[in-house]
Amino acid sequence: MEFRDKIVVVTGGTRGIGRAISLAFARSGARVFAAYLNNDAAAGSLVGEAADLPGSIAVIKGDVSTTGGAQAVINVASLDAGHIDVLVNNAGIIKDGFLAMMADDDWDEVIRSNLYPLFHCCKWGVRKMLARRSGSIVTISSISGISGAVGQTNYSASKGAAISFTKSLARELGSMGIRVNCVVAGLIKTDMTEGLKQEIVSGILKNSALGRIGTPEEVAAAVLFLASERASYITGQSLIVDGGIV
Repeated sequence: MEFRDKIVVVTGGTRGIGRAISLAFARSGARVFAAYLNNDAAAGSLVGEAADLPGSIAVIKGDVSTTGGAQAVINVASLDAGHIDVLVNNAGIIKDGFLAMMADDDWDEVIRSNLYPLFHCCKWGVRKMLARRSGSIVTISSISGISGAVGQTNYSASKGAAISFTKSLARELGSMGIRVNCVVAGLIKTDMTEGLKQEIVSGILKNSALGRIGTPEEVAAAVLFLASERASYITGQSLIVDGGIV
């Protein structure tokens, strides 16, 4: 019950890694607000799964890549308490392709979907943390943002930017009691990675220390640690959760 009655916002919080994060916080007693874009079935399933947990999960449908959508999510989450305690930036997509053949729309959509929510949600989320001089922000990045990946110039650029964004925002907010960190995920078993060719997966795992795919729950555990008081002297950091790929 480490997060009993804490207000937690998770973007992209109804599927994959975001779903695991939402459930992990709810198991620890938090009041979770999971934002999602369009999959109503996944949202409904998440609420049902959380029904008997110590905490609670409410889902909010909205486009957090826009200032209006992000502000609405933060306002709904903070409506009762007047603040939020934790913001997890998880919303994002991939649209892989070699740069020479990449459509302009595929570049634009990945940059917009992966970086705009980070800007807008942090901007409005921070405003709900400042008055109490307390809060934690955790962003989900990827090892593609560190080491790069073939066919992922757009995704790698967005995830590398998320790491730099984290470092800068941590410096801005440290004196105000707000910590900002990043979880850098490796190959994790989600809908996003299920479409990868087996030879690509095998090649990645061959060069990893643990030799297996990670689970969303393992990423969630790292997020909860960074958001907790156990990490009270940690800010501006990128915790790599990749089984030793990097």
